[in-house]
Amino acid sequence: MSNTSSDTAARTVAAYAATSADRPLAATTIERRALGPHDVRIDIAYCGICHSDIHTARSEWGPAPYPVVPGHEIAGIVAAVGAEVTRFKVAERVGVGCLVDSCRECASCLAGEEQYCERGSVGTYAARGRDGELTQGGYSTEIVVDENFVCSIPEGIGLDVAAPLLCAGITLFSPLRHWNAGPGKRVAVIGLGGLGHMGVKLAHAMGAEVTVLSQSLKKMEDGLRLGADHYYATGDPETIRALRNSFDLILNTVSANIDISKYLGLLAIDGTLVELGLPENPIDVKAGALLRNRRSFAGSMIGGLAQTQEMLDFCAEHGVGSEVEVISAEQINDAYDRVVASDVRYRFVIDMATLGGESEGRS
Repeated sequence: MSNTSSDTAARTVAAYAATSADRPLAATTIERRALGPHDVRIDIAYCGICHSDIHTARSEWGPAPYPVVPGHEIAGIVAAVGAEVTRFKVAERVGVGCLVDSCRECASCLAGEEQYCERGSVGTYAARGRDGELTQGGYSTEIVVDENFVCSIPEGIGLDVAAPLLCAGITLFSPLRHWNAGPGKRVAVIGLGGLGHMGVKLAHAMGAEVTVLSQSLKKMEDGLRLGADHYYATGDPETIRALRNSFDLILNTVSANIDISKYLGLLAIDGTLVELGLPENPIDVKAGALLRNRRSFAGSMIGGLAQTQEMLDFCAEHGVGSEVEVISAEQINDAYDRVVASDVRYRFVIDMATLGGESEGRS
């Protein structure tokens, strides 16, 4: 274990930050806290770009606490550990997702469902930590995180394709596990984007029969290559008629407002449609669509730390990783525009070696 004074001191590190809703992100420096007894300091190798990063950076979910460093799909290498850390060692491959703390005492936390912490979990960026300081995310060269909110990345996964698993991967893995996707289950994924493509890969690896429901057939070749058994264009009215009562589980990965009642009609008896996207406007659901076939409409968000580790281990075992386009830090703003335009297949990942700048220990 590494615990020299330079390892444990607060450090100034290179980062990319948003400073206002209407300005491009820019290179800067931020201070990472001194290494506490249960902390792990991580040299960040890659960080994925999630649409949540864009919403936050542009204050689309309310005013952001500028300056804010986004990024909660973090993959890297342990650089130093606190004196009482037991779960990790220097040079190990690790990841950090959407959470860096929770109350650890409520029923949800004790059940390993930290994402539903009753007192409010602490997000990886733009959140207020226990120390009262705002958290800053993975668009940086280093991060310091409590060991209980760090996951091991198995050797079977490249760090670049592993980074998006810490958000996009677990967001799909959690409902697939909760609703028992597997052999004999018919799973449909609405949308083939950053989230949807992970749903296809994971559901296929679990042994389910997988269908992609997309507006058009332009990504059909990709969908079938990623593991889908069937691919339908929902823009064709005949698709909805032909697929009525066909699925046990439907995962909606799109954040646009769509006709949920129409998709509920595709569920078989006791089927469930799970909302994963965050549409701008309230969702309108017709009661009749739920009453027929005893259907359910549910929601889900990421997973707890234990389940996130389970997901990473599952992905390593089955050779599952995100489809990524690796970019330099200078391309972040262009990547944001391309994400909004749905011009990425299927996740941008920032190579933090391109960020530059030297980290400095502070006494």
